[in-house]
Amino acid sequence: MSLPSESSYARDLAQVERANADGRVPVVFVHGLWLLPTSWERWAGVFDAAGFVPVMPGWPDDPETVEEANAHPEVFAGKSVGQVADHFCDLVRKLDRTPVVVGHSFGGLITQIIAGRGLSRASVAIDPAPFRGVLPLPLSSLRAASAVLGNPANYHRAVPLTYEQFRYSFANAVSEAEARELYETFAVPAPGEPLFQAAAANVNPWTEVKVDTVNPDRGPLLILSGEKDNTVPWAIAHASYKKQVRNGSAVTEILEIPGRGHALTIDSGWREVADTALAFLNRHVDPTAGDAA
Repeated sequence: MSLPSESSYARDLAQVERANADGRVPVVFVHGLWLLPTSWERWAGVFDAAGFVPVMPGWPDDPETVEEANAHPEVFAGKSVGQVADHFCDLVRKLDRTPVVVGHSFGGLITQIIAGRGLSRASVAIDPAPFRGVLPLPLSSLRAASAVLGNPANYHRAVPLTYEQFRYSFANAVSEAEARELYETFAVPAPGEPLFQAAAANVNPWTEVKVDTVNPDRGPLLILSGEKDNTVPWAIAHASYKKQVRNGSAVTEILEIPGRGHALTIDSGWREVADTALAFLNRHVDPTAGDAA
């Protein structure tokens, strides 16, 4: 397991320091596989205007740009779910105010891990990757994951998606022209290990892919599901919801976004999803609240 590079960790710490100096409630954005923190830039502007201070950390060793990421794919290799979750929890604990957390795909899984550790004020998990206890295995999910799981050697590798794989896994609900633009603008390699961990979570009692769904300090949680998502279809999102709704101490909601695929946070309809997440958070959080974490 590699340690995060000094440059990437310094960028993350600088964001934490800016958030602490700002004084508003932070919103921490957590990206998933095959994307970078920059995929949240438009969301950050919306949440900033709504009164939150955005923080967009990377996974350990994330490059700054898509161009750099594609030129040096090796930096993504060897990242586990536990390592990434601990990285984000470490940064969250450095915030002076308990944040809200918004995550997509494997970032949605990390979001729920953070919430399950009692570190978030409220959370939105968008098309979240499954955790131990989430049992459905739709064929579309298996096909999407086969880009990595089809070769056991990918466990220790960084794996890029071909355009055709990206089209199926992310951009199936947009036009061909938009799908190609999204691929060229956002797609980067990703570590294979988290997908192998998720695939084995229900047969590995010691898995890192687990969420404390009953922590009374979890905070309100919204799960968003894209109606046409091939990678994390409704069956998985709803099974995650059914585990989370057992938490009797916190609000748990689920909502399906019509006509949207896995690229719903970055495609041309991203603003609808951002506004949906923001409306939920505004019902439960005052972004100017001054209580410390």
